[in-house]
Amino acid sequence: MWLSIFIYILGINICQAAEAKNSTQIYYATLTIDQNVFSNISEKLSGFFVSDRNLQIEELKMTTNCTNEEFSTLKSCECMSGHRWSDDACKAEMCCGETSCSLSRSSSLMCISNSTVHVTGKISTKRSEYQVCLTDKNSKTFKDCNSEMIENMKKVYSTLKGFDTLTIKRYSFGSVVVDFEMKIISDLKSEDLIDRSVNLTNLLEGSLELETTGFVILTVPSEAVHYNKNTSITCTTKEDLGAQPEWKLNKSGEHFTITNGTVSTVTIQQRESRVLLNSVNELWEGEYLCVFVQKNNSAIIRHKANATMDICLIPKITVSTKPSFPRCRTSDDVLLVEISCEIDRTNENYTVTWSEHAIQGKNNFGERTHIYTAKKFITCDKSSNESSTRAVASCTFTNMCGQTTSKEFHFEIIHADGKYCAGEYEWEDTKADFTAEIKCRNQAGVKKRKCNSQEKWEEPVSECVNQDLSDVLMSAKISDIGLGELDMNTAIVFSRFNNVTKTAKLNTRANIYTSVQVLDTLQTKLSNCCLIQNNTAVDNFLDSSSNLLNDTLESSWNTTTSGNISSMADTYLNSVETLVKIANITGGSKKSNLEVSEGSGQYNNSVFNVTLGIENSSVVKTTGFKSLHKYLPNDDNSTEINSIVVAATTDGKQRSNTEVNIKFGLLKARPRNVKITCVYRDKNKWSSEGCQWGGPDNEDSCICNHLSSFAVLMSKEPLKVLWLEQVTYVGLGISIVSLFIGLLIELVVWSDVVKTNTLYLRHTAHVNISLCLLVGNACFLASSETKSITEAWCRTSAVLKHFCYLAMFFWMLCLSTTLLHQTVFLFHKVSKKSYLRFSLALGYGCPVIVVFVTFLSYGAGSEGVYYSKDTCWLVYSGLFKGSIYTFVIPVATIVFINVFSMLVVIMKLLSHNQNADMSQEKEKAAAKTVLRSVILLTPIFGVTWVFGLATMIIDLTSGIQADVVNYIFVVLNAFQGLFILLTSYFGDRMTREAVLKRFRRTVPVSSISESTATKSESFKK
Repeated sequence: MWLSIFIYILGINICQAAEAKNSTQIYYATLTIDQNVFSNISEKLSGFFVSDRNLQIEELKMTTNCTNEEFSTLKSCECMSGHRWSDDACKAEMCCGETSCSLSRSSSLMCISNSTVHVTGKISTKRSEYQVCLTDKNSKTFKDCNSEMIENMKKVYSTLKGFDTLTIKRYSFGSVVVDFEMKIISDLKSEDLIDRSVNLTNLLEGSLELETTGFVILTVPSEAVHYNKNTSITCTTKEDLGAQPEWKLNKSGEHFTITNGTVSTVTIQQRESRVLLNSVNELWEGEYLCVFVQKNNSAIIRHKANATMDICLIPKITVSTKPSFPRCRTSDDVLLVEISCEIDRTNENYTVTWSEHAIQGKNNFGERTHIYTAKKFITCDKSSNESSTRAVASCTFTNMCGQTTSKEFHFEIIHADGKYCAGEYEWEDTKADFTAEIKCRNQAGVKKRKCNSQEKWEEPVSECVNQDLSDVLMSAKISDIGLGELDMNTAIVFSRFNNVTKTAKLNTRANIYTSVQVLDTLQTKLSNCCLIQNNTAVDNFLDSSSNLLNDTLESSWNTTTSGNISSMADTYLNSVETLVKIANITGGSKKSNLEVSEGSGQYNNSVFNVTLGIENSSVVKTTGFKSLHKYLPNDDNSTEINSIVVAATTDGKQRSNTEVNIKFGLLKARPRNVKITCVYRDKNKWSSEGCQWGGPDNEDSCICNHLSSFAVLMSKEPLKVLWLEQVTYVGLGISIVSLFIGLLIELVVWSDVVKTNTLYLRHTAHVNISLCLLVGNACFLASSETKSITEAWCRTSAVLKHFCYLAMFFWMLCLSTTLLHQTVFLFHKVSKKSYLRFSLALGYGCPVIVVFVTFLSYGAGSEGVYYSKDTCWLVYSGLFKGSIYTFVIPVATIVFINVFSMLVVIMKLLSHNQNADMSQEKEKAAAKTVLRSVILLTPIFGVTWVFGLATMIIDLTSGIQADVVNYIFVVLNAFQGLFILLTSYFGDRMTREAVLKRFRRTVPVSSISESTATKSESFKK
């Protein structure tokens, strides 16, 4: 038997090297010898010499031993100790490592030394004479230039022991860039390579980059790693290279740096580095690289090793059937149903098996998924025990490591007597109390629709998510596993996320929820370890967060659905607040729906017209959110959010005495007597602890003692004074009865008491005042339940009350002016007819004009302009705004005149001389009678309405003083009818005597003069 032996001879070329150093050259030889003389081959070859006198043989090594196979054209080859198959053999014949291989007898493939180093390099030279190397390759100038370049490079590198070959691959522009390859087959020290490289850069006046293989050895598991198992990859070096290793993974055209993460742990020791992987999956399959970088002023050398690690994958199986709910017409039917087992696309070559009696069908390998199908017969007979037609099937996937995973599926049959919802549109027949699912087209997720127990379809629920958005969420979830630096991964995620929120239609709740999950995932991973320093990443984060608050997405935020995603607005707020805190936002940033400002010390800045001030603070970031207030849940149904949400965070420790002054821009004007509460977001709820409202005089101001996310809540209903409404109803009821009694008394005693013109004027005014107040109070009671009456009656009652209360005051004015006239012009007589005409014109004519003009001027009596549907009374819209002032101003004027009249009367009485004669004494007695009437009738003249004006000025949110004023006004005004009865009737002696006369006819009635005399005597006493 004949053997083929491949050997190489290391020779020393004395003349080739530069700087008087010896150059080396490798010679290869193939010997074919008889197997019987193999043992003597080394001894025979030891005397082998090359005839060239310039060469000296230094070392001779045998690399490969091949034996011709009998009856075959092949030879069986194996590497000698310390050798391995060359890369060419590994690529061409799959002969890798130190394994034995069968090759063609004519093949020249051979093993190489384990210490062989391959070098690829790129040198840039500035020497102008090498510009001709960029010319046509067939030209003489190029060939001469190329020869000179090779000669200069070999002069330097051939002095390395074991130097084998050096080949220039190409020339390119950029000065003159030379790409070359070199092979060295014996042990090589990195410092020797660096030394020669520096010499070459000096010789060519340029810079050099080298990449070597052979210095570093990368060891990966020799067999495919089982799914979800732990493994490790080791990188060792022949010597201490004085540099930290860089770990990389190349897969599917992407390049990842391996760092410490939740899955990977990188350890570094002298001459060894290791990557420990926990629970590996498909993400860790690919080509691993271990790189050491050595740098010099003009040379960079990268020592690398690479190897591929295979992982046996286990798929996630999704099962579906056609039809989803097989329907039986009769119990004797046998149905043929198709089953599909769907997995994500992969390179794993699974062995797929089906349960017994399932007939394998066609497979469909799509762009993103692989679908395996089978068919099975199932029976509609509930009592059948036949295994071949049972409503159960399963598929099993086995990977190349023998690991298996199965998915069993039970068919939900609609029996002949079973309840179901008939199919409509894209929805198939569905069994009652079950939910039909349809895979989203060109999107991730499914659409669902339930058939309830009453055989009625419920509304469909879409869980479809934009595919790009779904991929972004997946990238965010794996950003910290160790594939790449976390800050770089998050920057990539933010960039992709921003593109999706700008270009994609995310107008579904599922898309909004997924978007919020992206932010929540990133803040969870970044909050405890990293700052977002990349300005582009910060900008993309703010842009994408702002895009989610666009008005076009409002319906998606507010869509109601079952599940645990109702608080996603809180998740959004917490996520953005945390990310803003750790982001490098110098000076602030403003987006369409999101604004961030930053400051420290005497900090006072604004976002979206909300001003926030903090004294003596560390760096504070304030974030304003447009529209977010619409989506945050509010557990208090009696209030609504009336400002944008503003979040304040600090990068330092918050001081306990922090005072935060916030001036909000209210979204709606605060109605009168409506309370505002300053709140912050605490555990997904609004809390007012530690916050105080500025009051009605500073209604848009809040002061809080901590940093958080702030807003203001406004009550939907105005404040009410406790028991005030009940007191009003009781008082009005008593007043109505009292006024009715007073009018009845007037009717009974009119002829007995009305003896003079003055008394006629007085009692006429009393009757009309009582009548107007009676009608007004009755209308007030009739319209008190505003929610249960019609709009027409509410408007009518507002007009009637407006007229009656005005008429009451104008009749009071009539009485007041009469009293004033009687006091000042004591002996001037006014006829009944003249007084009556004047009083009717003033008492009823003026109110009619005021009400008529007001009704036309304020939207022809429209709701919200002339009257309020909530009160069936005039509208108050602010200071000197609203129809209420057409009542307040006349009343205030009349009250002023009445008070003026009282003062004039009092002063007139006090000015009388005590030494006056008898006629003057009678005049004084009469004046005192008038004064007594004025004092008793002051409530009738409307002094109590001064408190009414005060209730218009003082807001109920002001505190206890507002309650006191309201109680005084209600008590005085609601019981006004009773006051009139007591003062004008029971308090008047003539009226009392006239009433008593009706009940006790034996008592004589005094004459007018006697009554006057009696009054005079009483005053004298």
